Amino acid sequence: MEENLDFTNGFIQKEPWPIPNKTLIIAEIGINHNGDIEIAKKLIDMAKTAGCDYVKFQKRTIDIVYSKDVLDSYRESPWGTTQREQKEALEFNKEQYDEIDLYCKEKSIGWFASAWDLPSQSFLKDYNFKYNKIASPMITHIDLLNMVAKEKKLTFISTGMSTYDDIDKAVNIFNKYDCPFILNHCVSEYPIAEDKINLKGMTDLRQKYKCHIGYSGHEVGLAISYAAAALEVTSLERHITLDRSMYGSDQSASVEPSGFKMLVGAVRKIENAMGDGTIGYLKKEIPIAENLRQHLSWEFE
Repeated sequence: MEENLDFTNGFIQKEPWPIPNKTLIIAEIGINHNGDIEIAKKLIDMAKTAGCDYVKFQKRTIDIVYSKDVLDSYRESPWGTTQREQKEALEFNKEQYDEIDLYCKEKSIGWFASAWDLPSQSFLKDYNFKYNKIASPMITHIDLLNMVAKEKKLTFISTGMSTYDDIDKAVNIFNKYDCPFILNHCVSEYPIAEDKINLKGMTDLRQKYKCHIGYSGHEVGLAISYAAAALEVTSLERHITLDRSMYGSDQSASVEPSGFKMLVGAVRKIENAMGDGTIGYLKKEIPIAENLRQHLSWEFE
């Protein structure tokens, strides 16, 4: 678990905004646990083994987030034939979240969750998380934005399914309450085709809002996440799964254990390779240059 990163300073729209020397890597468990606490624990173990910093879940109050007509409609799942049966089965209760909290502490990995409604945010406050998260569908939920911003915790704001107007309103709310934030570039298709990801959008967001930028990926594979790391995102979030063939709408856009371990390792290598941008001789280059340029009128200065 990251201990030496201070992500709370310089995140409001102030220039220059310092770039931390380590990307915060977040394993999005979401609802890939399929309502099974033992699967959730295995996913936490997977994230810890890979060297991930945090795991993240999602919390919904079903009867607020979905209408009665939707909940009563047909949906075949392992738990029944209605949307309600499926969605209720995927929601953890207080006892289960307490177990997750304890398990993460035992494993020395941080966790937090994104709320989809006001009661869920109130519920999550009891765990005193270091971070908050606004999921892409909730970026237009003004009451939730105000509630989260008032907590003044660093908040990841995902920008999938949004326009500049939507982002403007969210940023204005967080600035109003002087709450630090990171805008997560995100495209809300599961999985997303590579030519729709628009990584250049991260540069645009960084320049327009003068803030740190993260990346929340829903693509298949790891290459795009490597590119995001090289573009100096301050946080990287990917969905994880034990097996992409498992039941669930997010599984196909998720990363399996071996892939996630490769991802974390590669991001750390990319960070080490970025350097400070200054061009000049390395000490070990000097004798090489003297040897290879001995036929030239050249000497090291």
